[in-house]
Amino acid sequence: MNWDTGFENFKNYLKLERGLSDNSIKSYYYDLVLFKNFLVANKVNDTPFNCKSETIKNYLYKSFSDKKSRSQARSISAIKSFFNYLIFEGYIKESPISNIEAPKQEKKLPVVLTENEIKNLINSIDLNHDFGQRNKTIIEILYGTGIRVSELVNLKLSNIFFKENIIKVIGKGNKERFVPLGEIASNEMKIYINNRNRLKIDSKSSDILFLNRYGRGLTRSMIFKIISDASKRIGLDKKISPHTLRHSFATHLIKNGADLRTIQLILGHESITTTEIYTHLDTLHLEEVLKKYHPRGD
Repeated sequence: MNWDTGFENFKNYLKLERGLSDNSIKSYYYDLVLFKNFLVANKVNDTPFNCKSETIKNYLYKSFSDKKSRSQARSISAIKSFFNYLIFEGYIKESPISNIEAPKQEKKLPVVLTENEIKNLINSIDLNHDFGQRNKTIIEILYGTGIRVSELVNLKLSNIFFKENIIKVIGKGNKERFVPLGEIASNEMKIYINNRNRLKIDSKSSDILFLNRYGRGLTRSMIFKIISDASKRIGLDKKISPHTLRHSFATHLIKNGADLRTIQLILGHESITTTEIYTHLDTLHLEEVLKKYHPRGD
């Protein structure tokens, strides 16, 4: 088996056996191809069946010595997962990367917007623009439900239940969950759907909620652009993305007394440990309040 065949088989395994999303699979594949390109460029003849630990160490040293530990850690994770797959399938007995540890990464807290910044972001949308209502609804949904951008672009009309004010989303690993829909987000969505019906809609996208001018579903990159454009209009000095609205959603819930378990279920986190990061963000907020308002806070 050569590297290309091995990687293709691994991609199928990730999709069919582990149920990973296309974006996760692309990330694995990207890092593995970089490793293979290094082997080709340096005329290293190792195959997936006889790859040596020294080969991998040499690749990591030459490719990541001057880069962030996060990039190296991601590469190690991809290569380790590939060789674990080969063990699982019975192709090899031991992994050449089992004794290589990923560098410890400094945990960075996610960027979060204040409630006022969220309002400014939404108010910056020009509703006289052809797709102003759509863009406003997108921001309201991202902030009002905390769903991921991949879940947003795949949101279907048939999965919206206005009577109960809930939406059904397809999360990581094709796992379904129901997410509550707030009154503001629900009302904005109803207005948008009324506007949406005036479009000439592509038959393949008839059930997709958010559409472009050609009646087809929006891409993730288009959502990023909508958020980026709104950020520039209000002169925001933070680097944000659609995921920032998800972080803000969870942080504001914590700040106002919501329990972690409920937030975990809404966000679709497998582990509550992932959700706990938002308690740290709220602690930072408390520290800022102390410094600002307490006479001994400085």
